[in-house]
Amino acid sequence: MSRPPKIFSTKPVGPKSSALRGLRLITAHRRAKASDRALATILAAIAGAANAGGFILLGSYTSHMTGYLSALADNIVLQNLALVGQSLLAITLFVLGAAASALTINWARDHRPTRQYAIPIGLQGGLLVALAGLGAADLAPALAQTLGLGLLSFIMGFQNATITKISYARIRTTHATGMITDVGIELGRAAYGRVFHTATRADRAKLAILLQLLATFLIGGIIGALGYSYAGFAFSLPLAAILLGLALL
Repeated sequence: MSRPPKIFSTKPVGPKSSALRGLRLITAHRRAKASDRALATILAAIAGAANAGGFILLGSYTSHMTGYLSALADNIVLQNLALVGQSLLAITLFVLGAAASALTINWARDHRPTRQYAIPIGLQGGLLVALAGLGAADLAPALAQTLGLGLLSFIMGFQNATITKISYARIRTTHATGMITDVGIELGRAAYGRVFHTATRADRAKLAILLQLLATFLIGGIIGALGYSYAGFAFSLPLAAILLGLALL
């Protein structure tokens, strides 16, 4: 008598298989809120590290476009053309990075739909490898600083646009000012409901995500400050490895 075919495997799924499946879901094209949250947490940590590295290496926080816009206005009045150029460079490259992310994701949706989010994550990893290459290149300090500022600004714009499109504008990983503002709004809603005994309540799920991302950005910044202080541009390599690993999965 022939044995009936096996329809379901009875082989238990080990913790390694479950972990691998979970990592694959982070950049999957079919999104869930849990996947968005996991990806946002990883990107927030990397953004915090890269932003801290920008200050350690270049003396600038490359995710802070509000500051660059204010510096642009100030230095136009002060007629400090060098700093006007620096601000314009950072703002322009940030915008171009965001535009490049949108172009990449839209192209992938039309041509590689199952990899529409893995591709931009991998490209960001490649950009961080290029940033590490600046440290290895024998460039004049002024040129290295200009290229580093432009590349980091491009990376920040690229990353922020990527998670914004992936999460349908629910999450932005480099925009800490907006996240802190939203934390204040939710705390105000909670206080109003308690003081005036109304049905107004804080969105606890949203508040938890915001606090998690802010804490991750801070922790990433601490790690980045230490790493870039000791390793220079080369510390971009482990950050790139994380993103490339997610993309390749």
